[in-house]
Amino acid sequence: MSDEVQSLTELLERASARRFLEATPAEDLGLAEHLAFPFLALVGQEEMRLGLLLCLVNPNIGGVLLIGPRGTGKTTAVRSLADLLPDVARSKCSYGCLPEDIEGGGIDAVCPDCAKRYAEGEPLTHTDRVRLIELPLNAKLENVVGGIDERAAVHNRFRLSRGILARADQNILYVDEVNLLDDDIIDAILDAAAQGSYTVNRGALTATYRSRLVLIGSMNPEEGGLRPQILDRFGLRIMIRGLQEPEQRLEAYRRSIAFRTNARQVIQNYADSTSLAREELVEARRSLDKVTLSRESEQFGLRLIKRLGIDSLRAELTLFEAARAHAVADGRLETTPNDIKLVAAMSLRLRRSTFIQDYFKTQAQEREELDLIVGDLEKQASKGNRQSGKGEGKGQQKGENPEAKGQGETNRTGSPNPAQRQQA
Repeated sequence: MSDEVQSLTELLERASARRFLEATPAEDLGLAEHLAFPFLALVGQEEMRLGLLLCLVNPNIGGVLLIGPRGTGKTTAVRSLADLLPDVARSKCSYGCLPEDIEGGGIDAVCPDCAKRYAEGEPLTHTDRVRLIELPLNAKLENVVGGIDERAAVHNRFRLSRGILARADQNILYVDEVNLLDDDIIDAILDAAAQGSYTVNRGALTATYRSRLVLIGSMNPEEGGLRPQILDRFGLRIMIRGLQEPEQRLEAYRRSIAFRTNARQVIQNYADSTSLAREELVEARRSLDKVTLSRESEQFGLRLIKRLGIDSLRAELTLFEAARAHAVADGRLETTPNDIKLVAAMSLRLRRSTFIQDYFKTQAQEREELDLIVGDLEKQASKGNRQSGKGEGKGQQKGENPEAKGQGETNRTGSPNPAQRQQA
């Protein structure tokens, strides 16, 4: 199969069409173990599967929000990404010191232990798999950003403990039921994800943590919506409905029962495809920097956004970065307008605001009214000035002093007038 597949998108299409055989019951050993449903065993939901993969290929997309009713496989799909996640260079230090810290800020930019290891030629990082970190629904703000280490406080020592955001650095942070979280927690998560770092202040203690993460959220719109400013921070927005074809629903049922019967056998059946998909994903991430936007793609995307009347500049960022990710996932190093077309819906939906459109329309009408009034007043003022100028000219002609008018003048014969003769 590996010789026949040419790209990640082709593998995704072929895996979804594969028929699954029944699984034999496994021996129950009484041990609890978390086994994720294979991503390539998901039935249908092409847009959801594509959007999740694109976010793994290109974190600059800004994450993804899954919107749909309960029971449509949102959480199952996100958890199934665990076997596809690539490897990253992770710091060995509890403070998160990295070689790039020394390159940018010198040896003083890392802790003394890491400075010593760096001087001795020891690596500061190790290769580790990207992990999927889930945010509990009952999490508090201190759990998310970090706070005072209680174990150290018992021994009269004060230090900050890392929160979930810091532990999610270079990982995937999954927030289920994101619309039910408190606003302060959502704000902290979105700011940290956008900036790649955040600062914690607890009295005299201050620490800045990295938070370079891929944010994935899911929500059921029946349970409430999201604030517009929060919704705007998610890159891709994917609408998920239940499977419409009876054959797909039946196949989804069969795969679900097979996984409950013998999860390891189902995972083994998709092991080769999963391994190949992970290799393709790693190669796509490695080649992403080489992908360029064609002139035709840029113009097509800009015209599309203009026709939709979208104000947020995050529209271009998400649309073009998703198109680049789709191109490299398809085995190409240059985008085409078709890449824009395939990612347009998930990139641009829910970015227009009827309130803002009505607000700007009302403001435009008010501006037109103000311009008309100002124009009328200018015309009236200009007309009044002209009439006043004419009145002043006539008044000077009527009030002229005959004596002043005759001074210095001669009569028609050229001799001085009587007043001049008297002065002489």
